[in-house]
Amino acid sequence: MMNDWHENSMRTLQLAGKGERTQQAYSRAVRKLVEFYNKTPDLISETELQDYFLHRRNEDGWSPNTMKIAHAGIRFFFTNVLKRDWHTFDYLASQKEKRLPTVLSVEEVRRVLASVYTFHNRVFLSTVYACGLRLQEALHLEVSDIDSKRMLIHVHRGKGAKDRMVPLPERLLPMLRNYWASHRHERLLFPALGRNCRSGPNAQRPMAISSVQGAFSNAVREAAIHKKNVRIHTLRHSYATHLLEMGVKLPTIQRYLGHSSIETTMVYLHLTPVGHEDASALINALMEDIPHE
Repeated sequence: MMNDWHENSMRTLQLAGKGERTQQAYSRAVRKLVEFYNKTPDLISETELQDYFLHRRNEDGWSPNTMKIAHAGIRFFFTNVLKRDWHTFDYLASQKEKRLPTVLSVEEVRRVLASVYTFHNRVFLSTVYACGLRLQEALHLEVSDIDSKRMLIHVHRGKGAKDRMVPLPERLLPMLRNYWASHRHERLLFPALGRNCRSGPNAQRPMAISSVQGAFSNAVREAAIHKKNVRIHTLRHSYATHLLEMGVKLPTIQRYLGHSSIETTMVYLHLTPVGHEDASALINALMEDIPHE
């Protein structure tokens, strides 16, 4: 019986240099498999594994992205921990989702941020947008990550364990300084404040995800934003799109976002009319003599 499968999994993931979030996601994928069959993974056969993936896709209706994580996590565990050389892993594939992300206009972003009334949440969400950060990246920012002399933020703990530098907007710096002065934590920039908002100086962890997500949802509702799937990550998509509209080149945006491939960044070309003006003019010319009444 392999009762210590989780410990072995985490050890191998760490040796492979996987980031913390990847470790958690991969271990969760294996745990769901273990719970599904109610037995340790070393007792699961290749046929059972195939049946599991088919059940999750066809019966449970897991999304392509969820299936992708399940495939990756389980493949890593069975290949590197259990040393299974199964043919199934050679052809596992998930259908890629092709939905475009939701993007807010500059005016809509301003309305949302203006509708965040708690100072710590407003500073946090402003930082996410102004620097194009992922939620976890912003939560784990540390005081030492802010380079005010060079006006840069050093983003550690990025996706795929990749570090990067992003520009620190001049208007954001005084907000960060004022917020830090309200708690003066020696390390964390966004510490958990506690219910009385006085626990900041001694906090052992960053602000709760549920707290900032709730504040963002309330602000979106108050700002009368009716677009679908507006989440905190939408601020990151909006940041990239707005930079593109202002003339920033794709490779630069790719570097700021921490994308490994330029193809990932190219999705923002589909989210802005900038660069399509000539085509629009030609289409309008073609439509001139077509009756419209």
